[in-house]
Amino acid sequence: MLEYFWESYAITIVGLIGAYLWGEHIHPGTGVTCVFIAIVLGILEISLSFDNAVVNAMKLEKMSHKWRMRFLTWGIIIAVFGMRFLFPILVVSIFAKLQMLEVVKIAITNADKYAYYLQQTHAPIVTFGGMFLVMLFFNYFFNHKKEVHWIRPLENWLAHLDHFKGIEILLSLLMLLATQKCVSFEQKIPVMVAGISGIVTYLAIEGFAHYLEKQEEKRLSNCVKGTACTGLVSFIYLELIDASFSLDGVLGAFALSKDIVIISIGLAIGAMFVRSLTIMLVEKKTLKQFLYLEHGAHWAIGALACLMLVSTVKEIPEIVTGGIGLAFIITALLTSIRHNKKMERLLAEERNA
Repeated sequence: MLEYFWESYAITIVGLIGAYLWGEHIHPGTGVTCVFIAIVLGILEISLSFDNAVVNAMKLEKMSHKWRMRFLTWGIIIAVFGMRFLFPILVVSIFAKLQMLEVVKIAITNADKYAYYLQQTHAPIVTFGGMFLVMLFFNYFFNHKKEVHWIRPLENWLAHLDHFKGIEILLSLLMLLATQKCVSFEQKIPVMVAGISGIVTYLAIEGFAHYLEKQEEKRLSNCVKGTACTGLVSFIYLELIDASFSLDGVLGAFALSKDIVIISIGLAIGAMFVRSLTIMLVEKKTLKQFLYLEHGAHWAIGALACLMLVSTVKEIPEIVTGGIGLAFIITALLTSIRHNKKMERLLAEERNA
């Protein structure tokens, strides 16, 4: 276990030291409190991201070792600095019509004001992530070639919807329209734009990845170049999935602290452990050992996407969001274990016969 998580432990130690020093610098005497908040945020991030780790592992299995390591190194920089720090500042800058440097200054010197601005952008942020995840959910289950089903009657029915061309886009747009009708008047256009952007982003990444696969099959590009491009697209795809998962967590973190530095440290610790867990799932071939684990992860994605859309009009506690996802993962894991025991028993009976 240590070989997969030593980087995470190192980041945790450095992060907690940084949280203590930052707390003592801003408000002398609050260093220990800041360390405690960072630890809680890290634990919350890990507990909310088990489904994210499983989905990431599915994609990483098809990537080379080089790109797996880049996901763990470059990816963590993007996930922490990009999504947990820079992205919220960019969104606030756009919607509040302020310069980014001014927003950074506000975030560091006036936490309450920054939290207020960020809360005003909550609806479009979670709508973007929600629609991206909805498309991911539909794309997984709307597949008539899919042979393994966990919730068999329902998943078998969903698989046959694949025969209706574009059904996932139609259903996603209907969900977006329903969401847009529920939000306040001033949020309607931002929510619609954000939702459509989420759908278009997913389609663009999927389309480009499919194009590269076809190119490889036809051998129109050499092997090395094709592998690099496929790895790059998969890397971008994984970062977008991770970003969509993290949006709700970034916003929810402000319930524990208004300090963006402490929030970034806490979420960074959690994100690093999730990435280490992802690499372990791939190299231990856990998904192949537990047949229904990825099914549970995608049901968790569907639930999270719906909760994100609902959160545009009604606050959803983090415990509900994380609890539902974790319940799907644990149930799928237990079902997989039961399936494995059944297969072992049948094989034993065949040998004895």
